[in-house]
Amino acid sequence: MRTGTLGPVQRAESLAAMAEHELDVLVVGAGVVGAGTALDAVTRGLSTGLVEARDWASGTSSRSSKLIHGGLRYLEMLDFALVREALKERGLLLERLAPHLVKPVPFLYPLRHKGWERLYAGSGVALYDGMSMARDHGRGLPLHRHLSHRQALRTAPCLKRDALVGALQYYDAQVDDARYVATLVRTAQWYGARVANRARVTGFLREGERVVGATVQDMEGGGEIRIRARQIVNATGVWTDDTQALVGERGQFHVRASKGIHLVVPKDRVNSSTGLILRTEKSVLFVIPWGRHWIIGTTDTDWSLDKAHPAASRADIDYLLDHVNEVLAVPLTRDDVEGVYAGLRPLLAGESDATSKLSREHTVAHPVPGLVVVAGGKYTTYRVMAKDAVDEAARALDRRVAACVTEDTPLLGAEGYRALWNARAGMAERAGLHVARVEHLLNRYGALAEEVLDLIAADPSLGEPLRAADDYLRAEVVYAASHEGARHLDDVLTRRTRISIETFDRGTRSAREAAELMAPVLEWDHDRIEREVEHYEKRVEAERESQRQPDDLTADAARLGAPDIVPL
Repeated sequence: MRTGTLGPVQRAESLAAMAEHELDVLVVGAGVVGAGTALDAVTRGLSTGLVEARDWASGTSSRSSKLIHGGLRYLEMLDFALVREALKERGLLLERLAPHLVKPVPFLYPLRHKGWERLYAGSGVALYDGMSMARDHGRGLPLHRHLSHRQALRTAPCLKRDALVGALQYYDAQVDDARYVATLVRTAQWYGARVANRARVTGFLREGERVVGATVQDMEGGGEIRIRARQIVNATGVWTDDTQALVGERGQFHVRASKGIHLVVPKDRVNSSTGLILRTEKSVLFVIPWGRHWIIGTTDTDWSLDKAHPAASRADIDYLLDHVNEVLAVPLTRDDVEGVYAGLRPLLAGESDATSKLSREHTVAHPVPGLVVVAGGKYTTYRVMAKDAVDEAARALDRRVAACVTEDTPLLGAEGYRALWNARAGMAERAGLHVARVEHLLNRYGALAEEVLDLIAADPSLGEPLRAADDYLRAEVVYAASHEGARHLDDVLTRRTRISIETFDRGTRSAREAAELMAPVLEWDHDRIEREVEHYEKRVEAERESQRQPDDLTADAARLGAPDIVPL
């Protein structure tokens, strides 16, 4: 039965089914690329499994700049093919695949020089808009516009008067990256994929030269299962080399990690009606609208330490504050920072001409029979990466496989979203909620918001907001555990919601309330509730301590002071 529900029962059923029947494709890693690969494979009629060692999007895919964009800066590098590809994907996500999750966002680019810079930058933004419209996937976004000095300051009063002579304003899109991945996984499951988080691949099964399956440890229930599959796709991002090492073969390329950190500050600290994009000596800096907050980022530094918990140091935070304060009339201080998060970009370092490089940004390879590796890339073009990975796997199957259909496969919650949005006032009245609450639910769950409202109808107390994080309803915590695969408190406060970066207490004041809401769904007793809360509090304190350290080495050591609640 198709439900799209990822609760404890469905997880157990998926693990049992994967152990019992050979799969066509087993995907390892449930970041955006792995989840997208599972959806691509299952919608081609392939029996598909997806396993993730931790939680959906627990790595890079929950720690991005949360932008869906064509890559305006790639135009300057004359990489027109990459920009064209990304703009097409941006349009598909906005208009067809996930209009409930992907939203337009405006950016203002301050001009520092008169004359030539407006012509130079304006030509680039005009080309950006033109390429989007040419593919017929840009009509959902307004066109760019030129602003005078006075107009720019009226749009973004936060800017110093002498920080610009004028500005350009253009549009891209944004997404809650972790929520998007969870929805991808649920969509794949709805179409028949077997999916399980907290299920770690510990080795690969071999028959001669060929990889024919994987051994998977159930990190929750204990025990190990053997999953046989005709093709396995390694989509583990910055862990690609580690996963590849389990095969005992040298990979055709390597993935190195680059750390990017972001700061979250309250909306009232930056007086602007638009996001900002600023040039730095190395790259660009974004100030991104995020509900009642701003996200400021990012950095780009090599990282060779712990991959599961990349740490932001005091130097990282000061770098971002120093650069954004160069243009702000009222500077930000560390006291303004609500949240900090660090993520790792998987960057390719090729070593073999045998590597099949499908674009400058991602690579697919078939290093040994039965094992496909996909790596690199960017969040916006995950669907193209997934298609390329499944195409490669399909070539090795002994039957004809249907072509990719994900370009026309909306995610769960997309169908009916616009109709429900038009009816939101009536929905709010029936649920006894303010219409703003229903809008919040529709923009997080789309048409699936009705499932959250059903929980509230059954228990009206779930219609109340969390006491220390009132942007979120109590029902959303229950729903995360019952429908979205959340297994631990950290999953809910860090990824199903973003309370961990949107409150000055980093979610510690919400931890006990959230754990008590999750407990009935996951059958936690009092001791388990205490353990989950204690672990979360220790994790937050370790992160705070790491952010007081002067460099990467000391920050990493401080962050590792809090162990994982499920040791890997």
